[in-house]
Amino acid sequence: MFYIGEFSKMGKTTVKTLHHYDRIGLLRPAAVDGATGYRLYTTSQLVDLHRIQALRQAGLSVDEVAAIEGGADPRPILARRRELIERELAARQERLARIAFMLSDEGKGFSMNYQATIKDLPSCIVYSKTMTVPDFSAYNEVIPAIGRAVKAANPNLKCAAPEYCFITYLDGEYKERDITIKYSEAVEEYGVETDGIVFEEAPAVTVASVMHRGPYADLPRAYAFAMDWIEQNGYRASGLARESYIDGIWNCTDESQWLTEIQVPVEKR
Repeated sequence: MFYIGEFSKMGKTTVKTLHHYDRIGLLRPAAVDGATGYRLYTTSQLVDLHRIQALRQAGLSVDEVAAIEGGADPRPILARRRELIERELAARQERLARIAFMLSDEGKGFSMNYQATIKDLPSCIVYSKTMTVPDFSAYNEVIPAIGRAVKAANPNLKCAAPEYCFITYLDGEYKERDITIKYSEAVEEYGVETDGIVFEEAPAVTVASVMHRGPYADLPRAYAFAMDWIEQNGYRASGLARESYIDGIWNCTDESQWLTEIQVPVEKR
């Protein structure tokens, strides 16, 4: 028989680990010296320790190893652990792809002040109006008019907090004139519909998000970055892009400080 220090060296583990395995009943010593209280182990227990180490090195938790050592069927335990490791591996591969994009010539994210993130947007109640506008400058007239019409029909209606308004482009392609859009504003509850304005639920969606600070005329650069990022990082666009307006002419006179979030619905390829 071997004292715990000798056994730990033979098994290439630590005395602390053996103490822990003893406390939880995973690997108890074969005997305890009555005079000194020292733990004693046999060479046959090296096989038990070796099996425990193999399971631990495969990524199983101590509790999972204890269950198997206690007689549980190892197959479902190993299958669950494999699924978890596969998810972790996929997440790490996705991070590697994002870093590779940032380092690539296509990325140019740092010099252009663009980066992309994946966001899960929850569902929300919105009032919406679909319309065709002559050009982007028309937004400054039609959007405030929608707000006034909703307020007149629903004087007690409150916007969601934080405020969230966005435009969805329905043409499916970039256009500078005769643009078909849906303007939406998140609110706390359904209200009275008026003047072509409807209340509906905007469903939850996963999006690639890119923040653009600056005039709207420069938005095409942000869109180009977003679509390139989506392609290079293993996603595909799964819906129509949105523009969410965070800072704009209503609260910031300097257009270089306007902040717009581009949200492109995506799914993994």
